Amino acid sequence: MQVFTARRLVTPADVVDNAWMAVEEGRIVEVGSHDDRQAPAGRAHTDFGQGMIVPGYIDLHIHGSAGCDVMDEKAEALPAIERMLVRHGVTSYLPTTVTAPLERILRALERLADAVEKHGGDICQGRAAPLGIHLEGPFISHARRGVHPEADLLPPKTKTFERFWQAARGHIRMMTIAPELDGSTELIHLAAARGVCLSLGHSDAPLADTERAIAAGASHATHIFNAMRPLEHRDPGILGGVLTDSRVSADLIADGVHVDPTIVKLAAKAKGADLTVLITDATAAAGMPDGRYRLGSIAVDVHDGKCTYEGKLAGSTLTMDRAVRNLSSFAGWTLEQAVAAATRNPARTVRLSGKGALSPGTAADFAVISEGGQVLQTFAGGVECRF
Repeated sequence: MQVFTARRLVTPADVVDNAWMAVEEGRIVEVGSHDDRQAPAGRAHTDFGQGMIVPGYIDLHIHGSAGCDVMDEKAEALPAIERMLVRHGVTSYLPTTVTAPLERILRALERLADAVEKHGGDICQGRAAPLGIHLEGPFISHARRGVHPEADLLPPKTKTFERFWQAARGHIRMMTIAPELDGSTELIHLAAARGVCLSLGHSDAPLADTERAIAAGASHATHIFNAMRPLEHRDPGILGGVLTDSRVSADLIADGVHVDPTIVKLAAKAKGADLTVLITDATAAAGMPDGRYRLGSIAVDVHDGKCTYEGKLAGSTLTMDRAVRNLSSFAGWTLEQAVAAATRNPARTVRLSGKGALSPGTAADFAVISEGGQVLQTFAGGVECRF
């Protein structure tokens, strides 16, 4: 048994002061406070002093980092991304595809399914683990496609989805879809029945189509405000539906570029502590100097840390630890509250059992952060991740 101690531990349902956590065989055995009783004796005792123990962060929307894209065919791509992720406290993630030629998407899904089956799972030691796939595109709006290649967009047909599902061997956990497209309701019904989280995004939908999609099983929204029909006081559209429906969680890119800090505060206030989810939408440029990088089948330019393609925003260079700090600052939340948006809430969104919390029986995936939210150490399955 290993015992870890720290000034504070965030479960994140509770905050434990003068905390200890016992871990055995990659799983949390017990969590407690020295104020109540002493920690059990362990083979090893690690004290993090004034640090704060938090659950390992979960990124539901990430295209790459460290110069690599999740759709890269080279074998070293995902390991490089996973090494970069743990540096920023992320222990679980959904590799996210972008719209591309159909055959390229199918090949990428097969490779990502291999990675999920080989490296994913409940106990993943010493690294960030892919726990499913996020399919972003090609079932999105031409009007709100962002930088997704227009020629490769496809209508939401169940036959096409079946091809994706078979290629991914059932490992699609999240799918972004525009609810105004013909065939979307039928596809939402089908995918939701298989446990896929249907996320509304890249959409020009009016309110009625949004409400119809939610009734059909859509339960989340992709990078809220970005690539969406604007909110109008007489035409609330997709944003009006997402912001006011308690059945729908929403993720946002809290980098201060994609969404103004005031709008981050607005979104966090509307969705609240339980339904606000942080993502990075990071590209291969995350953690890299300015230059040119791949995003699926296109090349994006990065200047002063801002990713663009033909003048449009194209993903980000955001890291999850910075997103947590930004949400705390922009929304006026405590750091502990912001941590929940990167841990408990994304785990609930895509039903990741045993992730996003520190409690007996869950995997010992956690990060140690400073009072200012900087990541000091990361552990996956109770094993320290080497930066």
